[in-house]
Amino acid sequence: MAKIIVELCQNHNGSRDVLRKMIGAAAENGADIVKIQSIWSSDLTERPQFEEGEVDGRTGICTAIKRPYAAEVERLSKLDLTLEDHRIFADTCQEFGVTAMTTVFARHRIRQVASIPALRGVVKVASYDCASYPMLRELAQHFEHFIISTGATYDEEIKQAAELMKSLGKRFAFLHCVTSYPNALHDCNLARMEWLRQFTPEVGWSDHTKVKESGLVAAKAALALGAQYVERHFTILDEDKTKDGPVSITPAMLKELSDFRRLSSDEQMQELDKRHPGWRIAIGVPERQLGHTELLNRDYYRGRFASPKKDGGWLYNWEPN
Repeated sequence: MAKIIVELCQNHNGSRDVLRKMIGAAAENGADIVKIQSIWSSDLTERPQFEEGEVDGRTGICTAIKRPYAAEVERLSKLDLTLEDHRIFADTCQEFGVTAMTTVFARHRIRQVASIPALRGVVKVASYDCASYPMLRELAQHFEHFIISTGATYDEEIKQAAELMKSLGKRFAFLHCVTSYPNALHDCNLARMEWLRQFTPEVGWSDHTKVKESGLVAAKAALALGAQYVERHFTILDEDKTKDGPVSITPAMLKELSDFRRLSSDEQMQELDKRHPGWRIAIGVPERQLGHTELLNRDYYRGRFASPKKDGGWLYNWEPN
């Protein structure tokens, strides 16, 4: 049966109490894997082009998004999870009978996170690091099972990532995602999962569709099309209380999605046709070009976090030591 990953992201607002309640609600409503993000605001890099953003003076087209460094540090510093928070998260997941997972965003944090035994079973790799091959090698020294998102990654980079994982003898899944937040149903291109299946039998969909607009349609469609994993952001707070609220499902929606995956393939198709006519717009095509917004996000998020060098400067996740 397909597994459901709930992404807590920063929807805990930096509160251990909220974090614990989120894990309990996720477990109670059908989650298999509960994920946090191993982000430290001190690893955020300052890059001049994103202070005010950049626009091509000739065409008027945006060439760099605006994301001022100081404001981002201030926002993220309130959401930092300490290593002790990570231990509490892992212990609480064990208590509730779900698998704990995290995404590490800077290479120098890998060993710290991997020091927690309950986090070493499976690791998530963000789509912006699918092609960070030095980071993948370092992660492979500590983790056995990888779930790798592939949004904002070029086809050749995905192929190289697959070859590397195989050469390292690691079990891995590829998740298709669209790295424009939020994205609409017609942007999903769920057929991409079949393209990814040439590299690994385990594929899935990381869903960033807007909940108020399309609910669970894309996630259900992915399950009906054979996804082994479906990932959705998750919240127990009101939509306007967290940055990721608009793309986060509630406990009741998680229960609905978990119940849906237990249906037969025929029953899933019948329910989609009955309750969500027009859902097939989410299937799209298996091979696609990255959109302008995705390329802008790739430019910003790939390199957003890095590891400090001893002699100053930053070591980015894709750079050799």
